[in-house]
Amino acid sequence: MTALPPARTPPPRRILVRGVNWLGDAVMTTPALQRLREALPNAHITLLTHEKLADLWRRHPSLDAVMAFSPGESPWSVARRLRAERFQAALVLPNSPRSALEVWLAQIPQRIGYARPWCSWLLTQALAPRPGKLHMPRRSVREVKRLVRQPAAPLGPVAAARSPESAVHQIRDYLHLAAALGANPEPLPPKLEIAAPELREAQEMLMKTLQVVGQASRLSKGRPALGADDVGEAPSRTSGTPAQLPVLLGLNPGAEYGPAKRWPAENFAAVAREVSRRVGNCAWLAFGGPGDGQVCHEVARLAGSGVIILAGKTSLRQSMALLKLCRVVLTNDTGPMHVAAALGTPVVVPFGSTSSELTGPGLPGDPHHQLLTSAPPCAPCFRRACPIDFRCMIGISPERVVDAVLRSLPPR
Repeated sequence: MTALPPARTPPPRRILVRGVNWLGDAVMTTPALQRLREALPNAHITLLTHEKLADLWRRHPSLDAVMAFSPGESPWSVARRLRAERFQAALVLPNSPRSALEVWLAQIPQRIGYARPWCSWLLTQALAPRPGKLHMPRRSVREVKRLVRQPAAPLGPVAAARSPESAVHQIRDYLHLAAALGANPEPLPPKLEIAAPELREAQEMLMKTLQVVGQASRLSKGRPALGADDVGEAPSRTSGTPAQLPVLLGLNPGAEYGPAKRWPAENFAAVAREVSRRVGNCAWLAFGGPGDGQVCHEVARLAGSGVIILAGKTSLRQSMALLKLCRVVLTNDTGPMHVAAALGTPVVVPFGSTSSELTGPGLPGDPHHQLLTSAPPCAPCFRRACPIDFRCMIGISPERVVDAVLRSLPPR
């Protein structure tokens, strides 16, 4: 008698995705969420996220619901709320024991995540690292000093080392987890959504800001409004004709991780001055969180004029709309870099202590983004502060960055 094949387990109908806690990492999970939605179009997918990132996911097409937790909320409190939702499967994206503990306490029957110390026993499916994953540990001070004694490599072209077939990028780690629920592991570019009304509100806010700082007289008389195809022109407060925004360019000179990721403020200012001279009527929007106000003020002071400081003054959704309105964003390797790229805005990024192969913006090899490096032998070191002379960042000249910004500007 021929044995019958084993019955196939029906796919879960209610899925929890435990999201990551950092802005840039969260953006890099969007391809996995999109692939999960493609594989399970009828499933109800809920994302559990830190409350500081909840607005990032507003109206995201891959999700049905978002649950947020506060910084002081315990895993037991989170688990009680999860248990009430009767999830059938949980996809744990972070590698933290807390994230695995939350879904274990919630008694979710299927719990998928990467095998890690203090995590594996809390999961029903603990996955080994995906094939092709590259471990890049932080270099010791001794190793950095040993490497810089070697002859320096010549400067390479922008993004020369990046390949569309790169197998090391972090988005592949999240896709590999989603594949455990039947998702296609092939990469997609990270993608975020912003609505037309939000873009209109951002334009109107900028018009008011320009008027307050005395730049209303610099508004273009004949150029179309930025983003006019999507949102129209900003209404004039003084006449019946629409006023026009100048060319909007972005700056993001901060980085929470540490000073090793920050290109010098004076270089940001030098680029702003030179690009402004060549482009003409433009305004630079300086992005960042509350802790980036000082560096943004320093860039504005050194640039002389044309820099509008937004650090700490906008909500996450407002920052997203403003990044979408920029024609290009010059940024360090940090969260807003990923947000801008996922919204379709070209970015120019000086890379030093971190790796563009591992955490670069967009899909690896995307020609819309310009990723610059001076390629010292000690990079990437993944240290928060440089133990030597900061050659990885100092070696990227303002002239190279100016050229990259101008190349990235889409036609007007």
